[in-house]
Amino acid sequence: MDSLRIFLNLLKGSVRDLLPIIAVIVFFQVAVIQQVPENTLSIVAGLSIVAVGLAVFIQGLETGIFPLGENLANEFAKKGSLFWLLLFAFLIGFSTTIAEPALIAIADKAEVISGEKIDAFWLRFTVALSVGFAIALGVLRIILGHPIHWYIIIGYIIVVLITFFAPPEIVGLAYDSGGVTTSTVTVPLVTALGIGLASSIRGRNPVIDGFGLIAFASLTPMIFVQLYGIFTYALTGEGTAVSGTVGGELSLPEVTYSEHKPHWLTELFYDLVGIVKDVLPILFVIFFFQFLIIKQPVPHPKKIGAGIVLVILGLYAFIVGLEMGLFPLGETMALQLTETGNTLLIYLFGFLIGFSTTMAEPALIAVALKAKEVSEGRINDFVLRMFVALGVAVGIALGCYRIVAGDSIHYYIIAGYIVVIIMTYFAPRYIIPIAYDSGGVTTSTVTVPLVTALGLGLASNIPGRSPLVDGFGLIAFASLFPMVTVMGYGIIAEFLLKKSKGRKK
Repeated sequence: MDSLRIFLNLLKGSVRDLLPIIAVIVFFQVAVIQQVPENTLSIVAGLSIVAVGLAVFIQGLETGIFPLGENLANEFAKKGSLFWLLLFAFLIGFSTTIAEPALIAIADKAEVISGEKIDAFWLRFTVALSVGFAIALGVLRIILGHPIHWYIIIGYIIVVLITFFAPPEIVGLAYDSGGVTTSTVTVPLVTALGIGLASSIRGRNPVIDGFGLIAFASLTPMIFVQLYGIFTYALTGEGTAVSGTVGGELSLPEVTYSEHKPHWLTELFYDLVGIVKDVLPILFVIFFFQFLIIKQPVPHPKKIGAGIVLVILGLYAFIVGLEMGLFPLGETMALQLTETGNTLLIYLFGFLIGFSTTMAEPALIAVALKAKEVSEGRINDFVLRMFVALGVAVGIALGCYRIVAGDSIHYYIIAGYIVVIIMTYFAPRYIIPIAYDSGGVTTSTVTVPLVTALGLGLASNIPGRSPLVDGFGLIAFASLFPMVTVMGYGIIAEFLLKKSKGRKK
């Protein structure tokens, strides 16, 4: 009975999270495009399935994934083997990223648009290598107790310096790669691992030291992919920007998990197989280390197993619902808006779709719940998500403006990093790692396909823009600005708290 009550509360929260997306779609369909979608029933059914999927997914996280990650961290801390802990961290990062659907979609598009100068597999391998390195480095930071902002600031400086040497064709793609590396299943596990490790080591704070692994996983791909681009273009000769056509007219990409699938039943099966394939590398790495290295049985195996099954089923229902309702409609709307030529409408759509999709992002919900738990309620999970969503909205709107204006992406990113660095010195310490992590959890299952479609659609329809040089980069904007808004949230919250205490005196 308690489980049913918990599920119904989660379902209520899921419906609330989806309302902004529905409101944005209805507004643009009725007031702007002035068309009633042909598949209205399918859209309604799809969004209903999404709500149920989200609720099941969250219940699975709290039952299985969070306890599993924290238990592993505790066992590693007891064992005291730095080598095995760092190897585990690397393999979790590498194995989950190489098969990440959002990264596969981006890599495949990059290969086509670049005229095969960028190889999809080697791009994915480079990103996966960088994420494995990032998680291992992040774990080492927790063990050493170093402040996260020094690592991040040095990383940003390296990103900016390499940008001046990287070919322009790779820069936007490199910045985007940092935003698509952390999957919906990886984020909760890695977050639980970091917090569990920080809780197990004397002198570490779960809030200040436990968060930050996702931030590393978002930063290092920008460095590695730009180095890959320098190497690739040096071998093939310095390329010029690819125009809006690649072997014919370039249509708006359908970046969905169901691309080229023949029948809806086959489609459903492939979706389930795809999610199981995403989860299997994680489970293989976990159980290998659990049984052969730590040599301990999994505590509460039935409960953990049920949680993992719920995560798979919840994510499966979530993606099926998106494919039925949101993805086709969102991509069509992106194309219709770019064809109107009204840039203000494009900016508004980018802002609203960024905000609404982020509020429903499963990875962000997972991190926000964990932030609320370890901060003992000091951080409100819903308010945190609101500020993250606001950052994504501003980032996508500004990113759309950059494409329309034809400006170089690195000037915007450099300016954004400077703002982040300045705010780091003013923000309370407990919010800084969470703010850095927020940039990496905003662009996942929901956001990536719509944002990618919007960016490439804009660059393909505006004369003088290149899909390869200008079309990528929106995800980078969506990853950067949440760091600013979340640190702003921390500064405001701290100010109000001090003001309230001052009044009581």
